[in-house]
Amino acid sequence: MVHLNTDRRDNSRYYFDVVAVLASKDFKLRYRNSVLGFVWSLLNPLAYMAILTAVFSMLLRSSIPNYAPWVLIGLLIWRLFSVSTSQSLQSIIGNPSLVNKVYIPRYLIILSNNLANLIASCLEFIVLLPLLLVFGIRLTWYALYLPVIILMEFLLVFALSLSLASLNVKYRDFYQIWDIALQLGFFLSPIVYDPTLIPPHYQFMYSLNPVTQLIQLVRDALLYAQPPTQFDLAVILSAMALLLLLGVFVFQRLEPKFPEEL
Repeated sequence: MVHLNTDRRDNSRYYFDVVAVLASKDFKLRYRNSVLGFVWSLLNPLAYMAILTAVFSMLLRSSIPNYAPWVLIGLLIWRLFSVSTSQSLQSIIGNPSLVNKVYIPRYLIILSNNLANLIASCLEFIVLLPLLLVFGIRLTWYALYLPVIILMEFLLVFALSLSLASLNVKYRDFYQIWDIALQLGFFLSPIVYDPTLIPPHYQFMYSLNPVTQLIQLVRDALLYAQPPTQFDLAVILSAMALLLLLGVFVFQRLEPKFPEEL
């Protein structure tokens, strides 16, 4: 294994360059040999939006106003969470040379993977804003909360990814387990249905889902011109802190055995 013999400032610059290169590589590989490239990232949620709007708004007669942009916001927030966590599972086992041959803090491998997904998600939300105008949504200055909310989701995803990537090195079938968890999580989050449909005695437990709060925050900021509430922020920040503590614990326990497992 190659170790670095440089001072702290050089190490920091080196690590920054490594993260930038890995994130760029992950982003480019995602669309390599694809005719439409990044456009697929936009077509996927737009296709889901069209299907869900047809089913819920037209066939099932959903009473939610502006259902198309409403559901699109939920899909984009969920997409960042689900795609980032799914791909982070493969981040360590997909880079054995970085684990065995070059010394860098291995959490940077996970971080760079999450950054690539963050870039893709930011581009999707940039396209969302003019789409909202097409749907007749008038944006207010509350839309400035959007970058902060996306950043909070990114930090939440990274905290969770530390555990997921580490566990997937130790237990290779963890990928299938997480895939099932994401399918369940899709229906436990208010992506396609009004959260008021949840029975009152389950509302508090339901509100403790940080993805639920992230979706609600973006909808409030873009569709209803409302600021985040203290409860919304408390749920997200608490989940972020707990997942980070758990992620650091799991990562530190399993990281020394990464070379043996790969």
